[in-house]
Amino acid sequence: MVATLTPENHVIVIFGANGDLSRRKLLPSLYHLYREGMMPEDFRVIGSSRSELSDQDFIELARDSVTKHGRCRVDEAWESFAQRLSYAPTAFGPDNTSQVEEDVYRAERELGGNPRRLFYLSVPPSVFPAVTQGLAKSGLGENSRVVFEKPFGSDLESFRELDAVVRDCLNDDQVYRIDHFLGKETVQNILAVRFANGMFEPVWNRQHIDHVQIEVPETLGIGSRAGFYEGVGAMRDMIVTHLFQVLSFIAIEPPASFTPKSLMDEVAKVFESMAPIDADRVVYGQYDGYRDEDGVAPNSNTETFAAVEVSVDNWRWSGVPFYLRTGKKLADSRQLVTLAFRAPPRQMFRDVRTRSFNHDHLTIDLGPNEGLRLSFLAKAPGPAIELDQAHMDFRYEGSFGSNLIGAYERLIHDALTGDRTLFTRADGIERTWEIVQPILETHDAVYGYEPGSWGPEEANQLIAPRRWYLPE
Repeated sequence: MVATLTPENHVIVIFGANGDLSRRKLLPSLYHLYREGMMPEDFRVIGSSRSELSDQDFIELARDSVTKHGRCRVDEAWESFAQRLSYAPTAFGPDNTSQVEEDVYRAERELGGNPRRLFYLSVPPSVFPAVTQGLAKSGLGENSRVVFEKPFGSDLESFRELDAVVRDCLNDDQVYRIDHFLGKETVQNILAVRFANGMFEPVWNRQHIDHVQIEVPETLGIGSRAGFYEGVGAMRDMIVTHLFQVLSFIAIEPPASFTPKSLMDEVAKVFESMAPIDADRVVYGQYDGYRDEDGVAPNSNTETFAAVEVSVDNWRWSGVPFYLRTGKKLADSRQLVTLAFRAPPRQMFRDVRTRSFNHDHLTIDLGPNEGLRLSFLAKAPGPAIELDQAHMDFRYEGSFGSNLIGAYERLIHDALTGDRTLFTRADGIERTWEIVQPILETHDAVYGYEPGSWGPEEANQLIAPRRWYLPE
């Protein structure tokens, strides 16, 4: 068993500390890491945002966040954790750094020695340049690591502008571009299943795989995030970020070693092999009632659903379509990858009726019930030759017990220890924006769909004569 690395002492600053992401994920994750003994021996957490809050207000906000959204309960460890929290109200930027600067230096004096700094930018992407320039101008960027939330840019041009600012202010090894999907246990398990087992890697290619599906439907709407979502939509929010990253782990070639550079090099090669998306192979949808949501324009053309076909034009995957689908207010909340195997070259049972997905397949469940399912046809009991679907299941919870830490917890711990293996690299992100740029410029038809459905019918036509795995 590999021992968990203990981070150096840290001052952690969360910009956007009273926002939705901080409340639902960051503050509960920090507390869970603390209870599991995975935080530094000593640390301070400084929350910062435009809101006027006192230290005690922030502590109460954090406690409420852990109570509502945490993976562990508030217990006797809380008081010790809460003593490490403080708040700095400010609109941080190159012309307004003093409050955060003062609080960071005070926290460092309390810790003593030479603690590291971790800045988490849980703010809209439009604010990234100002915060980054503020860190550079104030000198706070020294001895620091900086975590950038997604999306890193909103198109190719904005990515390049932001990347230029970041490169001007920080060294590359200080930059941690986060995609929490890469912190999921089962996403990492894709690599283990492929490369540690002789039964899978030989068939993980175009000779044996008919197509691949990556589906992330959500039952929730946009909630209070209209201000963010209106300028982003499903393509930017989910496809370009999360689903492309998962695709890269499915399509990746074996890295020379499981090190940040080796893994990132192979991920970049996958993106380089992807052709720009054909506008005819994209379906956009918008759930009925979206335009009535608070903060949404009455004539909004923002997509809340996107289905797209992409290709990886290399030796392993040439001719294998990858179908990606995501959306708000759909019939179920799932996160699935399905690899559908090709039919045998000679079909002995073509006249036998089957009830199935029509392919033997491997389904990788990324959440909420993380695991794998291998599905295949077998003879049903009885005198006649009849085929029915059979399954072999692996579930993390049933096999290993509950996971110790979640995706955000893992990635925050990696950032604290300086492990960039599961973070994204600038060249890979730039290439993903190049892939989608043609369809960002031709965003026309957006089809309506009923909340609680599986999206517009046009998405079924996109994949025909195949069909989506969901609903099973």
